[in-house]
Amino acid sequence: MRALPEQFGLVLRRLRLEQRWSQEMLAHRAEINRSYLGEIERGTAVPSLATMAKLAEALDIHLSTLLARCERQLGP
Repeated sequence: MRALPEQFGLVLRRLRLEQRWSQEMLAHRAEINRSYLGEIERGTAVPSLATMAKLAEALDIHLSTLLARCERQLGP
């Protein structure tokens, strides 16, 4: 089982790639630093709730949907 930050990063990366966006594009839309986004995607940084909300908004999904996708990947 993956750790939560790592799993969140994988889900975030998958969603970004589904949009065919670069890290730079998502970072710009979410108004965060591109290198910080890379750290989040690698699971080496843990974003705040406010940052998660910015990312969800940039991806045009509800924060609850983003978290649910992460939770499903973690399993019971």
